Amino acid sequence: MKLVGTKAGVELLVHVQPRAGRSEVAGVHGDALRVRIAAPPVEGEANQELRRLLGKRLGLPPSSIEVLRGEQSRSKRLLLPGLTPQQVKDGLGL
Repeated sequence: MKLVGTKAGVELLVHVQPRAGRSEVAGVHGDALRVRIAAPPVEGEANQELRRLLGKRLGLPPSSIEVLRGEQSRSKRLLLPGLTPQQVKDGLGL
């Protein structure tokens, strides 16, 4: 899994599987974190659920997690503000 530390926080590659049975972090998919999301990919619902799940795991407000690329794609690049790569690994249990 590739984590890029920046002045603003950590950039994280995520591979999302929408319409899963439950929302959970499911391991690694190449350089990306694999996340299953229970919400459908309709009107941003899956992105909102992704932000909620990662925010809860990492101690961030969901609204602070920014989708830098891939708003309508399964492959996304997120910005997790104010964190270090080690904090992200620890919060996600990796």
